[in-house]
Amino acid sequence: MIRTWARGGRRAGAGRARRAFVFVLPGLWVLGVVTWELCRPTSGQLLQLLAAAPAIACAGTGRRQCVLLGGVCALLALVPLGAAEPDAGAATRAMTCGAILAVIGASYLTAGRRLRLVRELERTREVAAAAQRVVLRPLPPRIDGVVLAADHLSASEGAAVGGDLYEVVGTRHGVRALIGDVRGHGLEAIGTVAAVLGSFREVAHDEPELGGVLRRLERSHQRHLRERAEQPVAGGGEAFGPLSPLAEEFVTVLLLEVAGDGSVTALNCGHPWPYRIGGRAVDPVAPAEPLPPLGLFPLPDDLTAVCCGRLGPGEGLFLHTDGAADARDAAGEFFPLTQELRSSVEAPAARLGPSPSGVVGDVREALLRHAGGRLTDDVALLMLCNDRLRVPAQPSPGRHAEPGRTAGTGRVEAGRAE
Repeated sequence: MIRTWARGGRRAGAGRARRAFVFVLPGLWVLGVVTWELCRPTSGQLLQLLAAAPAIACAGTGRRQCVLLGGVCALLALVPLGAAEPDAGAATRAMTCGAILAVIGASYLTAGRRLRLVRELERTREVAAAAQRVVLRPLPPRIDGVVLAADHLSASEGAAVGGDLYEVVGTRHGVRALIGDVRGHGLEAIGTVAAVLGSFREVAHDEPELGGVLRRLERSHQRHLRERAEQPVAGGGEAFGPLSPLAEEFVTVLLLEVAGDGSVTALNCGHPWPYRIGGRAVDPVAPAEPLPPLGLFPLPDDLTAVCCGRLGPGEGLFLHTDGAADARDAAGEFFPLTQELRSSVEAPAARLGPSPSGVVGDVREALLRHAGGRLTDDVALLMLCNDRLRVPAQPSPGRHAEPGRTAGTGRVEAGRAE
C-alpha cells in the first residue's frame, strides 16, 4: 500500500511540473525574443517571432491566457526596442502587430473548438468507462478471508477492457475465481468477455462442483456463438464457414476454488497455470495437463477438478494471461515474469509477506517498462492471498482447562496490514 501511494505521489508531482512548464513557456518565449532584440537590435524583424506566443498559450493553457499574452505581444511589437531612431522599422513593427492580432483571433477560435471536442471526448470516455466497469467490474479488496488484487491492460488504445477477463466471487462452496483469454484482443472481443463473465457470476453460486461450472460456461459460450451466427455477416458468406471468424472462436479459462481450509482445486482449459507465492518463494503450479480451450472441442465426460495443494496463512496464487509472459521488448526478448515476481516478493517492502496489490502493481509497471508502453496483446493480472489465521481457542470466562489437557483450536479471520 505504501509503495502504491509513493507511485501515485510521483505521478502527481510529475503532472504538476509539466503543467507549470506549459504555463510559463509562452512567457519565457516572449522574454527570450525581447531580450535578444534589446541586446542585438534587428529593427523589429526579430519581434515577428512574438506571433508564436499566443498560439503556444492557446495550445498549452487556455483562451484567456492567449488573449492576455497576445495583447502584451502586440504592444511590444509596436515599441521600437533597441532602435537608434524611433521611426526605424515602423512598417515592420506594424506588420508584426497585425500578424500577432491575426494569430490571436485564429488561436482563440481554434482553442474554442478544441475545448468543445475535449469535453465531448471526456463525456464519451465517462460513458465507456461506466460500461466497461459493468463488464469487468472492480474486485473488492477481500472476500471471505481471501485478499484480492487485479489489473488489466488493453492492447487497444483508450479501452479499459479487451479480450482478457477475470472475476472472483464468494460462494457457499468457497471462493471461486475465473481468469480467461478470448481469441483476439481489443474491442472486438468484449462481447464474448461479457457472455463468459455473466454466465460465471450466475453459475458459480449454483453448481456445487467446478466441473458443473465449466460445463455451464461451455454451453453459454456456444449459445453466444449461435446468437452471433444469426446476425448478418459483412460481405456475405456463412457465419460458421471455414473462413468465418466464428469458426475458431475459443476461450482459454482457468477455474479455481479456495476452500475454507485453504485447499485449492482447479480446472484448466488451455490457460497458463498460476504461480504459488509463499514468503519469498515463487513456484509455478502445474498439477496436470490443461484441457483444450472452450470452443475448440467438446469437454470430456470426466471433469474432476485437480488438487493444487493448500494455501497456508499469508500464501497466495498469482494468475495471469499469456499476454504477460509473451510481451516483448524492442530487442524481441520475452518479459521475465518469474524473475519480476521474485523481485517483488523479495523487496524490503514485502518483508511482512506478499501484498497482492503490491505484487500486481510491481508486475504491471515492470511489464509496461519492458514493452515500452506498446502492448500487442491484452494482459490480465490477478492475485489471491489467504489471509485466514489460526489461533488457539480461548477458554470460557470463569473456566480453566484441566491440567494435562490441550485446548482446542479455532479459526478466526484477521486482516493483514498491507
